[in-house]
Amino acid sequence: MAEALIHLAATLAGIAFLLALYRFFRGPSAADRVIAFDVLTIVAITGIVLVAFVEGRGIYLDVALIYALLSFLGVIAVARYLERGL
Repeated sequence: MAEALIHLAATLAGIAFLLALYRFFRGPSAADRVIAFDVLTIVAITGIVLVAFVEGRGIYLDVALIYALLSFLGVIAVARYLERGL
């Protein structure tokens, strides 16, 4: 049962990744692209966490945490640039 839920979560994350990727390339404004990029990083972090769970390796959780922190800082920097420039 747990394996089926992991497969379902991975499938839904893959679908979310494709939808966000579509919005990233198709987005009519820069703000849409920034939000789509943030969603892409969140889904990628979800994938890293799922792999860590399946493989039983806790070091991947550290990688996901660092990736989340860097992603947050990157999105804040781009949002600030779009708002008024650095």
